[in-house]
This record gives sequence, C-alpha cells and structure tokens, in this order.
Amino acid sequence: MPATARLLLLTAALAFCAAACKREAPAPAPAAAARPVDAVLLPARHLRDGDLVAFARDAVPPALHARLQAAWSRGNRWPLDELPLHEQLPGLLQSLAEDGSEARLRQQFREQFGGAEAELRQAVEALGLFGVHYVQGDASLDEHARERDLQLIAALVRWGLEAPLADPARADAAIARLAAAARATGLRDDDALAAAGMTETLRRLAPFLAELKQVLADYGLDIDAALSAIDATLERQTGDRAVVRVRYELAGQPIDARLEVERREGHWYRSDYLRRAEAGIDAGQPAAPPPEGGEEGA
Repeated sequence: MPATARLLLLTAALAFCAAACKREAPAPAPAAAARPVDAVLLPARHLRDGDLVAFARDAVPPALHARLQAAWSRGNRWPLDELPLHEQLPGLLQSLAEDGSEARLRQQFREQFGGAEAELRQAVEALGLFGVHYVQGDASLDEHARERDLQLIAALVRWGLEAPLADPARADAAIARLAAAARATGLRDDDALAAAGMTETLRRLAPFLAELKQVLADYGLDIDAALSAIDATLERQTGDRAVVRVRYELAGQPIDARLEVERREGHWYRSDYLRRAEAGIDAGQPAAPPPEGGEEGA
C-alpha cells in the first residue's frame, strides 16, 4: 500500500486512540487522577492539547513512568504503542522526510489512487472486514475492549466509504503538510527515536501528530468535534477497580463504550494503559543469566 494511503490509515488509527481517550467539554483539568473518571479525562486532555510528554507522565504511575524511560533504549516504545499502527510510524516518518518525498508521493498517489474511488472503497471494506475478524479473534481483548473496537471499526469504515480519499488536490495538500511536519521532527527512523529518548521523542512528535489530526479533519473526520461532546460517567466501582462509561459520536456513529480503570499509589489509571506499558517493559528486559554451575544438563 503506498505511503499516502498508509498515512490516512495512520491518521484514522490516531482517531481510535483519541476517541478511546475520552474527555468532557471544557472544565478545569484535574491536577491528578483523583477519581475514576479522571483516569480517562486527564490523559485525554493532554492529547487534546498536543502534550504527549504530559500524556505519558499522567497515564501511568511515576515509578512505572521512570521504568518506561529507562526501557526506551532497549526498544520499548510506549506510549507510541497506543497507536494501532505504531510499528509503521518510523517508516512513514522516514518516507515523508526524504528529500523530494512530495513529488514521489504525489506521483504514487496519481498512479495508484487518483480517481479510483471504487477501488478505494473496496480497500476500505476489506480493511474493515480484516479489522473485525482480528478483533473478534484477539484473545488479549476483554469484553469491553472488543465491543468498543468493533464500534470504532464500524464508524471508521463508514467514514472511509464516504471520505474523498481519491481527491488529488486533498492528497497534494496532505502530503506537503505531513512531509514538512515529518522533517521538523528530525526522527527519520527507529535509531533516531532511540537516540532522542522517550521524552524528547514525544516532544518532537507532538506537532506531527497534530498535523495528522488536521489532515484527518480535511478528509471529513473531525476528532475535535467528536471529543467536545463526550459524556463520561462512573458506571461501577469495587475498591480500587472501576468501570467508566463513555458515550460520543464518531463519524456520525454513536459509540457507547466502557473503560476499566484502577487505583495505584492513590491515583487512578486506565487499566489497558498500565497493562501495555508493563508488557513493553517486560518484553525489553534482557534474558536472565543461566544458573550457577553451567548450562542445564551439564
């Protein structure tokens, strides 16, 4: 799939992340997640403001945040892992930031997608079916996450079927904006992300992701409009665990989702953030040394 189409899909994936990280209409931002709903609202407020550094800081407890920073050099990439297409992000940045990328990407678009509305609609439908099958078969998802993701896929497929994805003028404008934003990050590959470190990478990526969001709005998917009408309420709480219900519209489709949250060190955090952040650290740990006395069976 050419880079232009993958960029649109990455932007749509950002919609997944932003829509799943709910916020209410303007209200004073909490200093810390003192209530279950704040575990959703506080990191989402940082996403709205484009402050990825603050998002990473407040989405996990301080001790876990410090571990995540240390694990960055070992290949851990949380909170970038919260983007469904995060593995493609370094490649997209590199493709966009290359000298002459605008002309190359525009040519690719015209050759493969210019005026190909029917083909793009078929591709959107195919991606939607793949997404549904993937979510239904993903054993790592709980009931709430599976239901939420299926609703989001349905909304984004509907948007993709109606969006002007084959419009060359829009593609030209999107490519120019995203190429400039990618070059400004100075992050052309994963080695550059590793060298910059977690905090500096997030600081540099924030303007690029904001540009992605604006490109998405130009294609008819207004994330800010969806987020401005979010309704988030506490559905139930048992001790240090709770479920927050969130309702909103995405691409004209009603979404009714539930997010599990939990209290750690006196504050509340989204359980899925904690799970993925901790899993990333564990995956990047060096192998344990063999037991004393040599190899097993020696």
